[in-house]
Amino acid sequence: MMGRFLAGLIVVAALVAGVSMYYLQVYGFYEEVVVDGVNDVQMTSLSTGLPETILYEQFEAIDADSSPIRYRACFTTAQSVAMMTETYVDYPKAEPLNAPEWFECFKSDEIGVALETGEAVAFLGTENIHYGIDRVIAVFPDGRGFVWHQINHCGEVVFDGQPVPADCPTPPEGTQ
Repeated sequence: MMGRFLAGLIVVAALVAGVSMYYLQVYGFYEEVVVDGVNDVQMTSLSTGLPETILYEQFEAIDADSSPIRYRACFTTAQSVAMMTETYVDYPKAEPLNAPEWFECFKSDEIGVALETGEAVAFLGTENIHYGIDRVIAVFPDGRGFVWHQINHCGEVVFDGQPVPADCPTPPEGTQ
């Protein structure tokens, strides 16, 4: 009798732990980003090398303090992709990261295929928004835009415990 009770207790504890971990990974840490309506979508200018705000509407975003690469956002813009390619820095190795399924506007598979086929174009939003992490923006010809954070070449090396490459800024204390 005691053995069944303990086995049942272990099963219940494992079930509660599993459900809790799932909830925390998919829902728990994410928060909606407060929209400021001015600087939510910025791309790095070819002429100045600095991020500049672009025209955008219908902005929605999520983020989590638990990781610098959990940021995801969706928006629309009236600016043409042709004008953007002449004005802003492109991002040739853009790889959209998955978003939680409940954040319905961001479909990383669709964005990734569009980037591979050339249907969408990726731009550098802000380099090193966090050390080793770039903000990347992809825009479709119909004006749909998507934003995510991606580890850059400096982050890949430094986060792996290797020495800082010569072309990278000095990492903040505690990064290596």
